[in-house]
Amino acid sequence: MNINKVNEIKEYLIKNNCGLIAVTKTHPTETLQEAYNTGLRTFGENMAQEMAKKFLMLPKDINWHMIGHLQSNKVKYIAPFVSLIHSVDSFSLLLEINKQAAKHNRVIDCLLQIHIAEEETKFGMDITEAKELLSTASEKLDNVKICGLMGMASNTKDRGQIRNEFKGLKIIFDEFKTEYDNFKILSMGMSSDYEIAVEEGSTLVRIGSALFGERP
Repeated sequence: MNINKVNEIKEYLIKNNCGLIAVTKTHPTETLQEAYNTGLRTFGENMAQEMAKKFLMLPKDINWHMIGHLQSNKVKYIAPFVSLIHSVDSFSLLLEINKQAAKHNRVIDCLLQIHIAEEETKFGMDITEAKELLSTASEKLDNVKICGLMGMASNTKDRGQIRNEFKGLKIIFDEFKTEYDNFKILSMGMSSDYEIAVEEGSTLVRIGSALFGERP
């Protein structure tokens, strides 16, 4: 872990009023403890059971973010403690999160994942699906709070395309923000493109390899 690089990224994000999620998926708890010791407190995982195991082994003031695709049958593993779920891409998943949150007397913050990339393999809703979900969820679900949007840009070296995809997501976010008071978070940007994301209005970036090197 490059401490100088960590501090450089942290300073850049603070200057631009953007939060940092240290993407710790597949890294051992020793690496997470090292990150914790540098002052990082928000960790992002993409596997529910891996996150649950790490939660038990690490300090309890860590904010755990689920950033990967989440299957409904895995929600139960993280419902007792997860701080934010970035990857809500269906009403059925939101129903399960609400159900599991109620069991623990919690309200779980969630983001809707919007599909902005060219790759069909990436998950996410289109704007029409997101509008339908929001109109339904706001009336029926008491144990979830939809706080904003998440998106992943295309895996391309075309920086202009990445910028346009982030720009488009920011437009959608701003539109929803005028209708829903809870909309505060726009999660976009990773190690390869976080500076573009910040320039286009991201409030949270998900950075792994730039902090920790390539995953094992």
